[in-house]
Amino acid sequence: MPAPPPLPDVRRFDSSTGVRIYRISSEAFPGLVVHVYLLLGAGVPTLVDAGSGFGDSTAQILQGLEQVRTEHGESVALGDIRRIIITHGHIDHFGGLAQLHQRVPQAEIAIHQLDARILTAFEERVAVAKKGLRQFLEQAGVGESLLQGFLDVYGYSKQNMRSLPVAHTLSDHQEWDGMRFIHTPGHCPGQVCIAIGDVMLSADHVLPEISPHQAPESIMPYTGLGHYLDSLYKVSQVEGIRLTLGGHQGPINDLYRRASDIRASHERKLEKILGIIRQSPEPMTVNEVSQQLYVHVKGFHVLLAIEEVAAHVEYLYQHNRLAIANLGEYQAEVNPPIRYVES
Repeated sequence: MPAPPPLPDVRRFDSSTGVRIYRISSEAFPGLVVHVYLLLGAGVPTLVDAGSGFGDSTAQILQGLEQVRTEHGESVALGDIRRIIITHGHIDHFGGLAQLHQRVPQAEIAIHQLDARILTAFEERVAVAKKGLRQFLEQAGVGESLLQGFLDVYGYSKQNMRSLPVAHTLSDHQEWDGMRFIHTPGHCPGQVCIAIGDVMLSADHVLPEISPHQAPESIMPYTGLGHYLDSLYKVSQVEGIRLTLGGHQGPINDLYRRASDIRASHERKLEKILGIIRQSPEPMTVNEVSQQLYVHVKGFHVLLAIEEVAAHVEYLYQHNRLAIANLGEYQAEVNPPIRYVES
């Protein structure tokens, strides 16, 4: 089995306000690299995000913090961190929080108010999300055996986390020690981008090579493609951003062009999905559309594909471009698969 590719080196970026931003990478899951950021000069030493907590993720973050001291000459150690900001409540960004907080219990935790319960009431939030996911998958037309497999994997991915206290809940346009928080729901309810002078930490909201994963708001409020596109427009109106640093992949040198490209990508996908449904001789479920659009996906990526298609189908339905073909069945049964036709 070939060795995994090496992680990117710890890299320093500087904002126009003098904040030193260190990018530290870890492997959240096999093949998925996630970045956390150490901020120096924005109030107390602050860590943005915490990795996944799986495998060597936390050890790699700790190693990266040590590199900041030994290779970049910063007189800061793990014990100096006084604040951990979580950009959004997805496991690859907060799953390592319990492990890190155990080592730095003095660090205050901050997260947007819409994602706060994923930290303060973790077990409750997972239970609510699993029930919403089951209802969604039934409506999408996923069979019981595949559905149960998805739910099992979803629960397994949350096993390293526990409830933690949140000292600060973030809100839109809040300013704090030279950081400005921009609430950008869509990919996640409480997703925030952080503007630090002319640098923006975009977490998963804007990435350089991929369009961030979308799920329908029928699973979780404040997600859905409509919210995401509104938030994408919102960050494109923030003036003076020279450099954007995401939670994955490399830096973005033109936030405004990248936001425009992502919007165009979603518009193409909407038209492609509408075309699949239009050409079908029978009304289609979300699962059936996904099987045509994402022919080669396997494993857990099948669930991600179904959610992605559902977010676009939901958007088309909300904008009067699709209709429910089996309305009588939908009214008569508890939670039947929904079949769509062009409106």
